[in-house]
Amino acid sequence: MGIRELHERLPAALRAAVDDFGRHLAGVEGRSEHTVRAYVGDVVSLLDHAAYEGRVTVAELDIMVLRGWLAARMGSGAARSSQARRAAAARAFTGWAHRTGLSAEDPGAQLASPRAHRSLPTVLRADQAAELMESAGRPADAAGVERTGVPDNDRTPGTATEEETANEDRTFVLGREDTPTGNALALRDRAVLELLYATGIRVSELCSLNRADIDHARQVVRVFGKGAKERAVPFGHPAERALETWLRRGRPELVARPSRDALFLGVKGGRLQPTVVRRIVANAARAAGLPHTSPHDLRHSAATHLLDGGADLRAVQELLGHSSLASTQIYTHVSTERLRAAFNQAHPRA
Repeated sequence: MGIRELHERLPAALRAAVDDFGRHLAGVEGRSEHTVRAYVGDVVSLLDHAAYEGRVTVAELDIMVLRGWLAARMGSGAARSSQARRAAAARAFTGWAHRTGLSAEDPGAQLASPRAHRSLPTVLRADQAAELMESAGRPADAAGVERTGVPDNDRTPGTATEEETANEDRTFVLGREDTPTGNALALRDRAVLELLYATGIRVSELCSLNRADIDHARQVVRVFGKGAKERAVPFGHPAERALETWLRRGRPELVARPSRDALFLGVKGGRLQPTVVRRIVANAARAAGLPHTSPHDLRHSAATHLLDGGADLRAVQELLGHSSLASTQIYTHVSTERLRAAFNQAHPRA
């Protein structure tokens, strides 16, 4: 049964509570739509379990209900990372309920969760990243048109659907770069790749950029990240050249209305969607003969290459928009692993 159906069958008090919680996450805490959707879905599942146990108000939740819900999810084969997220959602909900007076206690404060296994991220070598940048505009094989679509978990209501975006950039994918639109898309794709790698910004942040967010004189982009936090991220000369060429020669071919503010546009003139960006990166990687690569892999690569080059960990944390230094420290492990691999390959006494 889907989350919508579970939500509809909740007792009225529980249904009202989870709706208010979702509005709090979005309106007060400024969480991303993806986070709100995930947390609300988890809480609906929790409350459905509580209702099955005979609890009809938030005040009746206790630690046994929370642990029973997590145990049931673990029994269904949930991954440790999913369990960790569910526990975080439950703690956020019970903490909110306690603060707002819906519950006299906060049972989630007692809830432990399994630590999610954190594998090292996929990182390109510097020469592979350079090859990826150069591959924008090369024709991908026609068979890749259908298989490179990536589900867009960040899509908001009213934006393009997967079916719509699957055909949006067909001109580029089929390699007809000699058309005006094809030329514009090739220039856009190069600018997208350069800016993703130069800044390490998230795909959602890239798609949200407006022209006014680019400071060409200082070569800095203004980014609004998670929780609507603003940060300034510098970029280098290759990205600046690609952006300037896109804005001067490519973007005018695609813009639907002169007042359109979006920095990057789709073939129909609307704001570029994350699904299309993922396809741009995947097609460029295939054209360059590289393993499958995502926009987030470019973010990982940018962070790792900065640290490899001697950048301070705190500076990389600020550039990436991480709220916790622990999120950035994983890239030090990547650099260490790369150093160890080079040692094992090259040192005669390895």
